[in-house]
Amino acid sequence: MSLIITNGKQVTKDNQLVDVHLKIDGKKIVAVSEQLDFDIADNDQVIDVAGKLVTTGLTDVHVHFRQPGFEDKETILTGSQAAARGGFTRVAAMPNLNPAPDTPEKLTAIQELIDQDAVIEVLQYAPITGNLKSDDLVDMEHMPEAFAFTNDGFGVQTAGTMYLAMKEAARVGKPIVAHTEDESLLFGGVMHEGIKNKELGLPGILNATESSQIARDIHLAEETGVHYHVCHVSTKASVAAIRDGKARGVHVTAEVAPHHLILNELDIPSDDATYKMNPPLRGEVDQAALLEGLLDGTLDMVATDHAPHTLAEKANGFMHSPFGIVGIETAFAVMYTNFVKTGIMSLAFLLEKMATAPTEVFGLTPATVAVDSPANIAVFDLDQAYTIDPADYLSKSQVTPFNGEEVYGMCTLTVFHGEVVYEQK
Repeated sequence: MSLIITNGKQVTKDNQLVDVHLKIDGKKIVAVSEQLDFDIADNDQVIDVAGKLVTTGLTDVHVHFRQPGFEDKETILTGSQAAARGGFTRVAAMPNLNPAPDTPEKLTAIQELIDQDAVIEVLQYAPITGNLKSDDLVDMEHMPEAFAFTNDGFGVQTAGTMYLAMKEAARVGKPIVAHTEDESLLFGGVMHEGIKNKELGLPGILNATESSQIARDIHLAEETGVHYHVCHVSTKASVAAIRDGKARGVHVTAEVAPHHLILNELDIPSDDATYKMNPPLRGEVDQAALLEGLLDGTLDMVATDHAPHTLAEKANGFMHSPFGIVGIETAFAVMYTNFVKTGIMSLAFLLEKMATAPTEVFGLTPATVAVDSPANIAVFDLDQAYTIDPADYLSKSQVTPFNGEEVYGMCTLTVFHGEVVYEQK
């Protein structure tokens, strides 16, 4: 029995929508046609997508699935189901877990959980240092299954530790992926140091907390030759440092989150921790620089930083709630609505930043809708508006600043390895 997807639309590299019909056998695409010119057997499963966008599944290199250790917030099962609902067929999961996968044995144990529970491809990061906080490097050489090495949630505080980590990662052929945050510059901050924190009387987080460590790390990456990837860029100075590093030939890549592109500090209505994430929502100047950086290629890709917490945890204001929001179920829709529908970027460009670029930057299996490619497919409804309602989420967490927003681009179908893993009911 084959899976047939009929009457879809596919976007070309020059941003034209053309008809597309797909035939999937097993885990592979076996036919792609503008006309329905292949045979359909009586026992084939046929899904008519009625003019909706058919694309390769999206890739998100920055998610938190919280298992093991924090299963009240998310699990590999619920996180991967949420990803599938957002049109993602591949994600990379951060290692700020309990226990953290900082030894080969712990990493293998998490990989076994992934193999057992994930409904899409989940790649697992390993920490740079023991428990993400020490200055002792993990045994990178004996962790070849690690997607990359990161202490996400914490910055590597000493230049010496980061230098040694980069040297070792370069030797074993793995990227260093950095949450950049100089803790000596935090001063207890809980939101951006700007207009809103003064209005609310809350301690601020300086832009330099992020950008100073990026500047340091780019110099170290230049010395070591490592692939250095920057997580969730949020400031104008950070974009400038990355742009300069690329111009000098440093192997530096970077991501930006939808919430940092769409929102800024002035969108925070009150002392509402629904808007508390790390890095924080920045100033309008930073927001504009992030968009410019994405459009000119300084920022290589969009990544969600899907960071689930319970509603109870987030009900205590900025001072007493954890950093983090969810976003994987709505990422494509909020990006499409805010930037493609408004003419700021093309649909082809958005798909490049959410599907093609992550695979190319990290050397993963190419994401294409083509014969012999993996049958990893997402279908999006670009024409029907819908209202974001966290009650519909498959994630355990409902913490989103986009609650109640009307958007276009709902995912209606996701196929992974030839199996339907999400279908809108």
